[in-house]
Amino acid sequence: MFNLKNVVIGSVLGSFLLFGAAGTTTAQRYNDDYREWQEAQRRAQEEYRDYQRTRSRSDYRDWQQAQRRAQQKYAEYQRSANNNTRYNNNRVSGNRGFYRVYRDGRYYQTDNRGAELLRQAVNSGYQQGYQQGQMDSRYGRNSGYYGNNVYRSGTYGYQSYVARDQYQYYFQQGFQRGYEDGYNNQFRYGMRSNSGLSILGNILNGILQISQD
Repeated sequence: MFNLKNVVIGSVLGSFLLFGAAGTTTAQRYNDDYREWQEAQRRAQEEYRDYQRTRSRSDYRDWQQAQRRAQQKYAEYQRSANNNTRYNNNRVSGNRGFYRVYRDGRYYQTDNRGAELLRQAVNSGYQQGYQQGQMDSRYGRNSGYYGNNVYRSGTYGYQSYVARDQYQYYFQQGFQRGYEDGYNNQFRYGMRSNSGLSILGNILNGILQISQD
């Protein structure tokens, strides 16, 4: 009986240690892939500016190569983000990975899922803003997003897991920057990849000002 009890306790303890190690590895991979994606985006932006300045074939090739690398790093980051989300959703402890989001002089707390939804809000806003800006530019409308219904609503892609006003604020922040890029046919705040338009990582971080508790 004593030996069986020890075996059971040892098995449970081993499971917790293994699960914790797996979680650490998953989180580290997620953070590493995120940093590598940001760096690849930054490099692609530099190459794009060089090409815009020179319009040379060699700079165009460098830009395209940097774009492909950024797309690859984004795909790796997305896989890590999905693995990290699944891990956090299946954790045996009560700690869900809390984050602090800074806005208007105050900190707001959310968990991993809420943080991801706020990132999606910024990205969705950027995508919608870019498309609206392009259309306004194409049809010769005055540059301005304030009267746009999608911007004013700010709820495109909204999920009730986060507060509506929080989602609206971050959606509109992304929309403003996407609109400026789309209207001026540029990629100052974002980039285009195989998966579509996305806002640059450093811009996203500057908007969210998010940190893990």
